[in-house]
Amino acid sequence: MQKYDFDTIHNRKGTGCFKADAQQMMYGREDLLPLWVADMEFAVAPEIQKAMADRLRHPIFGYNLRLPAYYNSIINWISNRYSWEVKKEWIINTPGIVTAISIAVLTSTQPGDSIVIQTPVYDPFYEAVRSHGRNLLTNPLKLINGKYEIDYADLEQKLAQSTMFILCSPHNPVGRVWTQEELMQIGFLCRRYNVTVVSDEIHADIVFDGRKHIPFANLDDFAEFTISCYSPGKSFNLAGLCTSAIVIPNQEIRQSFADYVQSMHLFLGNTFGIIALQAAYTKGEDWLKSLVKYLETNRDWLISFFAENLPQFNIVKPEGTYLAWADFRSLNISDDELMDILVNQAGLALSLGRTYGEEGKGFVRINFACPFSMLKQACDRLKDTFGKG
Repeated sequence: MQKYDFDTIHNRKGTGCFKADAQQMMYGREDLLPLWVADMEFAVAPEIQKAMADRLRHPIFGYNLRLPAYYNSIINWISNRYSWEVKKEWIINTPGIVTAISIAVLTSTQPGDSIVIQTPVYDPFYEAVRSHGRNLLTNPLKLINGKYEIDYADLEQKLAQSTMFILCSPHNPVGRVWTQEELMQIGFLCRRYNVTVVSDEIHADIVFDGRKHIPFANLDDFAEFTISCYSPGKSFNLAGLCTSAIVIPNQEIRQSFADYVQSMHLFLGNTFGIIALQAAYTKGEDWLKSLVKYLETNRDWLISFFAENLPQFNIVKPEGTYLAWADFRSLNISDDELMDILVNQAGLALSLGRTYGEEGKGFVRINFACPFSMLKQACDRLKDTFGKG
C-alpha cells in the first residue's frame, strides 16, 4: 500500500482553478476531462499542508521577511539533489519563473537584440521576447527516430547573432532531459558568442528511468553567464502560490536583475508561498519520490495504451516532466479540426501542439499528472473516438 494518496479525484470546479473553471472560456464547454494546464490533479503533500495550516493559526498576514531557514532550504535542496553549491547572495526571489524570464530579458538585453529559443517550447518564452521589443530567433529541435535532438549547426548560426538564449531544461513540451554532453555543447557555443543564458529548470525534480537533472550553471564556467530558475511549483503542485528562486552567481547580471525586482516591488512574496517552498524543500523528499514513481507508471501505461490501441499516433516518450507529446499528424487534418474532435467528440481538454510553435502543429500535449483512473478514462475516450476496428 502506497504511503501517499495519488488516486483520489478532487473536484476543482468553483475553486478559481484555471484548469477547471476556464474550460468554457478556452474550449466553449464546461464538461471536459481536463488534461491540459501543467498543474497536477494530486493533493499537495501533507507535510506542506500541515506547515501552511500551522502558519494559518497565527491570525496576522503582514509584510514578509524570508528568514535564514528559507534560504537554507533552497541551498540544501539544490546541493543534495544536484550537487551544486549555491550561495545565499546568489538567490533572488520572484513571483514566478515566467516573471523572472521577462526581467532577465529587460535587464540583460537591449531593445532590438535577438534571443534564441528551442522550439516547440513553452509558449510564454515567445511572449517574453516579443512583448519587450526583442527579436525572436528559433532553433527548431529535430525529431529523429522518436527522440528530439538539437541542431547544433543552426544553433550556432542563431547564437552568433544573439545576446540571450532561453533554455528549457527539462524541456516542455517534448520531455527531453538534456545530457551533460548536450548541455556542454550549448554552453561552449554561448560562451563563444558572449550569450547570456536563462535556464528554466522548473521541471528539474521530475525525471524518469534513473536519470539525473544537471543544472546548466554547474558545468564548466557557465555560471558566469547564466540565470538559473527554480521553483517548487511543478514538482510539488504549488504554482498558485507564486514563489520562485532565481540563482545568479554573476554579480553584474545579478545586480541589474535585483535592481529591477526592487524597482517593481516584486520582492516581498506571499506568506504561504514562502512557507510552502520551505516545507517542500525540507520535508517533501519522500512525497516527491512517491510522486515520480506514480508518474512514471502513468507514463509507461499511457505509451503502452497508445501502442496497442492507437498505433497511428506516436507518443514521444518523456524523459522528464509529466507531459506527453503525442503525434496526431497521421490524421492529415487541420489543428482546428483536431481540436473540434477532441472537444466535441472525445470530451477532452488537451493542449494543441501549435500552442508551442509552428513545429508543434499536428501534435497534442497530454498532462498525465492525474489519478490513473482519470488517465484511463481519457485514453478510453481517445480510443472510442480514433480507435480502429
